[in-house]
Amino acid sequence: MDFSQPPGENYANPKTCFFHVLFKAAALAFYILSALFFDNFVIIFVVTVLLSALDFWVVKNVSGRILVGLRWWNEINDLGESVWKFECLDQESMTRMNKKDSWLFWWTLYLSAVAWIVLGIFSLIRFQADYLLVVGVCLTLSIANIVGFTKCRKGWFVYYD
Repeated sequence: MDFSQPPGENYANPKTCFFHVLFKAAALAFYILSALFFDNFVIIFVVTVLLSALDFWVVKNVSGRILVGLRWWNEINDLGESVWKFECLDQESMTRMNKKDSWLFWWTLYLSAVAWIVLGIFSLIRFQADYLLVVGVCLTLSIANIVGFTKCRKGWFVYYD
């Protein structure tokens, strides 16, 4: 993965990029800054998980489709087994995807998970099991999107229009 942003290219979908980053940043910022304003774990848990769930939904259902042309979902088949489904734009459409949008999508997807891991380590060091639960839920949602979109990008998909 390339560390540098593609040169000379603007974001093709700035509103989608904004909301892709907004809920990630809001969940992380609220979790980090909430200790300064609240002494109530329940409020911190509910608001942080709600923001993280909103991020999960936006990434899975909106920004993944618009910014990188990928989508995934999970179904339960007739045997009661969980089956992951992956779809991707055709190759011609994929080559027209904006490189800067794609760069933002992948980097924020991975960096937010890294941030939750770091916060989880801090919770372990401080022996705060309740806050580790918040981090665990948020990290699980982040990793679900990472796994879904990474598998989709690696070719586990069928093409859609």
